[in-house]
Amino acid sequence: MSIQVSLPSEMTLTASEKRSAYLANLLKLAQSSPANLPWLNELRDHAALRVQEQAFPTQRDEEWRFTDLSTLLQTPLEAVTPQQVSAAAIAPFVLPEASQLVFVDGIYAPELSNTANLPETLRVGNLAALERYSDRLQPYLGKQPGAEEVFTALNTAGLTDAAVVWVPKGVAIDTPIHLLFLATATSATLIQPRVLVVAETNSAVTLIEDYGAIGTGAYLTNAVTEIWIADNAEVNHTRVQRDGHHAFHIGKTAVSQARTSRYTCNAVSLGAKLSRHHLEIYQTGAQTETTLNGLTLLHGEQIGDTHSTIALTQPHGTTRQLHKCIVDDKGHAVFNGKVFVPQAAQMTDAGQLNRNLLLSPKARIDTKPQLEIVADNVKCTHGATVGQLEADEVFYLQSRGIDAADARQLLVYAFAYEVIEKIAIASLRRTLSDLVQCRSMAVRN
Repeated sequence: MSIQVSLPSEMTLTASEKRSAYLANLLKLAQSSPANLPWLNELRDHAALRVQEQAFPTQRDEEWRFTDLSTLLQTPLEAVTPQQVSAAAIAPFVLPEASQLVFVDGIYAPELSNTANLPETLRVGNLAALERYSDRLQPYLGKQPGAEEVFTALNTAGLTDAAVVWVPKGVAIDTPIHLLFLATATSATLIQPRVLVVAETNSAVTLIEDYGAIGTGAYLTNAVTEIWIADNAEVNHTRVQRDGHHAFHIGKTAVSQARTSRYTCNAVSLGAKLSRHHLEIYQTGAQTETTLNGLTLLHGEQIGDTHSTIALTQPHGTTRQLHKCIVDDKGHAVFNGKVFVPQAAQMTDAGQLNRNLLLSPKARIDTKPQLEIVADNVKCTHGATVGQLEADEVFYLQSRGIDAADARQLLVYAFAYEVIEKIAIASLRRTLSDLVQCRSMAVRN
């Protein structure tokens, strides 16, 4: 039986009251299912209090001033009703090189999952299946900085299950792990996936976090991923957002890196009517390496918002960030990247670049790269570019026998492929390349 919370009559509410009522209803939906573990209930209750203390974001908030959530406020949501999905329905999303955990509308689907090729020492599954390890999970779940942010707290307030990947000390996993989150979109629902990754000392793992839809309806995905990387451990993380055209997607990735650890994130955003991904990196140890590659591809009236925060707190930290946006029609992309270098983070080497390609006169990009540096012995750069396809480049390709339409398509594809080629999983790289090629064909006309 589905649970639906009705909004009070809009005629009787001010704009502020409507936002407060909507957030209160989201909290009620999130709390509609109880948790089984006492400590988890305590964590949920604490997060619910944080939600109640806050307001629904508006463009008056600095962190949201470029992104208007009014269309979400006009979408009444209901709690998830479990749906049966066949193996054939998820086949287009399956990666043959990877083991996979599948969640349908945020609910674990063991019959669709396959972890047989993974080592027995690796703990991979959902929170319920790993309940006997709950005493080890408790210090990590919901403990990343930034947990008080309203949508992060909302996810925690409704936390009943999670995808868990725990890599033991000294174990390097050759097989990629595919965390697949699918929405059936049979009704307008609130879906709150949760991921917890712990990579112990000297371990290594490759993860694919993948969001998609097998329906065409509206829904809100409010996802939170927490990644803890111990000394000299390595996590290669690919995040793909290809939700339905009427969906809303709000995602948070919080990463804590210890000494000499290495983290790479390749984030590709293609879907959703409105999407936002907030990536927070905390370098808590010296000689830490962080690499962030991002691609946002928008058309129609899509809105794609990327916020990133990299906090370096120790010496000899290294970061490299490249984020690209391709915006067509009336699409609107947002990039806000922050790098904090306090006094203790001497010998930091940080580079940040946002490159944007506008394919239509009505396409829009708001970009705000930021460096905040207190340390005096550092090498830090940042920059942003916004442009259109160069007529000289199109002409050059035409001079080599390529017609103008194909030349424009080739240039758009090449602009995007600089990010896609960094994805280690060949089948996913091919799939994303095909999706980008389909989108780039629109510039032929």
